[in-house]
Formats: sequence, structure tokens, C-alpha cells
Amino acid sequence: MAGPTTAERGERRQESSGPPGAGRFGPSRLRAIIILAAVLVLAAGVTLWVLYGSNWLRVERVSVSGTRVLTPAQVREAADVPVGDALVSVDTEAIAARLSRKLPRVDEVDVVRSWPHGIALKVTERTPVLVVREGRNFVEVDDEGVRFATVSRAPKGVPALKWELARSGPAAASLRRFGEDRLVREAVRVAGSVPDAVARRTHQVTVRSYDDISLQLDDGRTVAWGSGEQGERKARALTALMKATPDARHFDVSVPTAPASSGS
Repeated sequence: MAGPTTAERGERRQESSGPPGAGRFGPSRLRAIIILAAVLVLAAGVTLWVLYGSNWLRVERVSVSGTRVLTPAQVREAADVPVGDALVSVDTEAIAARLSRKLPRVDEVDVVRSWPHGIALKVTERTPVLVVREGRNFVEVDDEGVRFATVSRAPKGVPALKWELARSGPAAASLRRFGEDRLVREAVRVAGSVPDAVARRTHQVTVRSYDDISLQLDDGRTVAWGSGEQGERKARALTALMKATPDARHFDVSVPTAPASSGS
């Protein structure tokens, strides 16, 4: 009786070997994969429980740093951090937004999770560069022209912003054109450009119009600055002018290429 042909032997081998990939996962390997998957699922569940369900990683304390005028207690109260909640679920952006809304003195705040039980509030307060008198109180203005706080006593060393805006004429036109907020920012711009030696002696910044801003020093001397434009050039011109005419009582650097001084 003739044996199987070559083609028949090939077909039998394919039948015995099964489809491609069959036998790749034997019982022991399949069991290992199932165990590994179960371990991963269990680990994920434990992690979620530790983060959200356990008492191990919950907010227990709130620390505050960077305050100068504000007190840590004021910052904590405004932040309203949910003590007792899972640390991972605390909305840090919402806390920062509350602080900015409730405490205008806060310029920037960094809300940081301090594992395993803390929230750290790192505060940067606004610094007044001018104060505006309103009745018996003073409104502090920062270097961006933001009026951020009303205080009963003017901070030491901060110049007062004085308005001398006429109801008619160029000054009134300037107010209508630029608006009070823009003129405040221009006064702030001037205060930030004044040389340090002069800034320390400046007790008042007077605004008559956009192009007519002047300084009054604590010894009675005055400086006509003009607008806030060309601040660096005006500062250099004023420094040179004060050295050249130290006995002068009035200095004009509104046109920095042609500074002038008068009085003695």
C-alpha cells in the first residue's frame, strides 16, 4: 500500500500544529497574565483609596508665607481651604481666585500641596508707589495703577498723588480724553522713572494734565516732569541738572534735550 504523498504529509503537519499563534500562551503563562492583571487592578484600587478614601493624605494644616501688611490669619480665612478633604482633590486654582477676589492687596499667590497633610499659600502683596487722599483716608496705588487698599494712615515714604484738574481748558480736555485711570497710570509711570535719590525725597506727585505732571520734594524744590514718556532720558537729565545747579529751587526736564533750572 502506497504511503502518504508529500502534500498529504504537509496538510497533516498544519492540522496538528493548529492555527498560527496557537499554543503561544500555555496554561501557566495565561495564569500568570491573569494574576498580573489582578495585581494591577488591586494596586490601582489601593492607590485610589489611599488618595481619596483614607485619612492618610488629607488636609490638616494651612501655612502662609510672604505677608507684610496682611496677617496669616486673614489669608487663611480668605483662602477657605477645605481642611479635612483629600489633599489630591483640593482645587488650588479656586483657592488662588478666592484670595485675589477677597484680598485686593494680594498681587500673586502660589497655592502648593505640601504632602502628606498641608497646603502652602505663598503670597506676594502689592506695594504702594502712590497714595490718593479720599476724605480722612488714603487709597494705595501700586506700580500698575491698581487702587488696592484704603488705609487710615499713609504709608511712610510713599508720595501722595494730588489732582489739580481744571473744569475747563486743556486740563479738562486731557481728563476727558484719557480718563482718570489713565492719568493715574501716567503718574505711577513718572514715580517709577524718577532717580532713586530724588524718589526718596519726593512727597507729592501733582497731575494737571497728561503732559503736565510735576514733583514736589520734601525740601520745597519742584520738578516739572511733563508726561511719563522718555522717563529714562528725563531721569538722566534731572540728575545732571541737580549736580550742575545744586542751589536751584525748580527743575524742568519735560523736554529732556533742553533741561532748565531756576531760583536759588
